[in-house]
Amino acid sequence: MRDVALHLLDGNLRSLSMLRDGYFGQQPAGGSYPEIVSFLNQLNADWVAAGQRLSPAVIRWLLEVSGPAYTRYLAGLDPAAPATFAVGWAGEAASANWFYVARDYTEKWHHQQQIRQAVGQEAPLLTRELYQPFLATCLRALPHHYRAVDAEAGQAIAFVISGEAGGTWHMVRSVESWQLVPQFAGVPAATVVMDGTVAWRLFTKSLPRALAQASVQISGDERLGEPVFELTAVIG
Repeated sequence: MRDVALHLLDGNLRSLSMLRDGYFGQQPAGGSYPEIVSFLNQLNADWVAAGQRLSPAVIRWLLEVSGPAYTRYLAGLDPAAPATFAVGWAGEAASANWFYVARDYTEKWHHQQQIRQAVGQEAPLLTRELYQPFLATCLRALPHHYRAVDAEAGQAIAFVISGEAGGTWHMVRSVESWQLVPQFAGVPAATVVMDGTVAWRLFTKSLPRALAQASVQISGDERLGEPVFELTAVIG
């Protein structure tokens, strides 16, 4: 829990430094996605190691100071303006601020839920108000994730997530790519039904494959459903 709290604190402080203050500090050696992931992982490891010097009380205090400051900064952004950083796991080379803020929400949500999972207090974040935005944002990774999965133009996949915050999302194949659509009137070529209580763990690479397979049911063309087990909506 301590290391996760330190990671959240690092996110607040580095984001304020870069986005609000224009101070970027150390930069990755290259600009490829793997190089950026490796760089960020090392930054986090260094920060967590240094954070072992801090007491739990000091960590909480810093979170209480930096969290509201970062939230105020995000609230002042123009949602339609270009974001400083693109949402790489969605395959975007450039993103609007609204998507960057949504991505940041998923980051904060799932790390807080990891802490809550450790102490048996997951339910408060599984309400529709708090969990549905997380799910809807993570599922925006689907078209990029499925980019190499072939299907006939017009075929669709339905993704159904159970629970209060769940719902049904459809992705349709066009001639060249997959696209999320608000509605689909036909019969999907495949339907993927996920247990809403563990969907967040599937999307954040924290659900063992055996448990994932027990929590997901695929009907129709299984080839179109299977890639969901590798869906990743986090940096890494």
